[in-house]
Amino acid sequence: MDRFLIIRLSSLGDIIHTLPAFAALRRRYPEAKIRWAVEKKGKEILDLVPGIDEVVVVDKKRWRHSARAIKGRDQIALDFQGLVKSALLAYLSRSRRRIGFSRKNLKEPMASFFYTERSSPIPEEENHVIRKNLKLLEILGIQESRFEFPLCIPDEAVQSVRSKLSAIGRQDSQRIVVLNMGAAWETKRWFPEKWIELIKGAFLSDSFPILLWGNEDENRLAKIVAEKTGVRVAPFLSIKEAIALLRISSLLVSGDTFALQAACALDVPVVALFGPTNPSRNGPFREGDKVIYVKRDCSPCYKHECSDLQCLQAISVEEVVTAVRELWKKHG
Repeated sequence: MDRFLIIRLSSLGDIIHTLPAFAALRRRYPEAKIRWAVEKKGKEILDLVPGIDEVVVVDKKRWRHSARAIKGRDQIALDFQGLVKSALLAYLSRSRRRIGFSRKNLKEPMASFFYTERSSPIPEEENHVIRKNLKLLEILGIQESRFEFPLCIPDEAVQSVRSKLSAIGRQDSQRIVVLNMGAAWETKRWFPEKWIELIKGAFLSDSFPILLWGNEDENRLAKIVAEKTGVRVAPFLSIKEAIALLRISSLLVSGDTFALQAACALDVPVVALFGPTNPSRNGPFREGDKVIYVKRDCSPCYKHECSDLQCLQAISVEEVVTAVRELWKKHG
């Protein structure tokens, strides 16, 4: 039996972007045993993916234990992360073949030393991350261009979300608009005052807008926006419930973060707000979605901190309002 070990430990959006590569691998090897090594937070996503034989949670505090759990001399390890820690994990798995990206495509080039095979260099800014991941499979003779996201969301998660939204005032007839204020990097977060202007300028009939957040700081900012606009703040949602929320939503407005990647995977119309990252690499990939991106001399910089955030400042509320209204009308 063919055996494979996928290594994509984090982040949540990047795990979503790796699903098409898994789907292509499973199509090519329907009888193979495929395991996926991931950090604890990402397991909630992989629990929604049929066809993974085993999800192995990597505990950073118990590294040796995690390495033992993924050992297999007869398996092929595929490192989609490109960091020293993920490449080292591939090495410690004792896999006979350890496949990773070219040094030019690695976030940490030293990771290359732990691979037995490497892909040809891939132009980073010209290829979407999903396409880059699919290209890694070419070493196995898999030529694939399809973006397939095998996510199966349980009915109970959807019903849980519906109940929580009903509790804060949503009527069954109202279509859900998710306004995602959160992002792991501060440089990806649009400003509360601009969200307030957007909400006031893009009122959509028969809609139930809701402010999504991911941590307590984002929750605090969402409450500021809610006080000025009357829009509800989402209750606490697990990752599984956040995906279920997006599944039943009619529109998402978001920066470059997990919610955006998940919405795209679920075919939810999106208005994407991009600052320090390149939308051609990380953004929506379907025709019809809207990307608001004002390229500056320093763009894309991929910085987590910035003194002036001019790329986000340059995103005008009027442009976002227009994009929201156009998508609402198109998908009405």
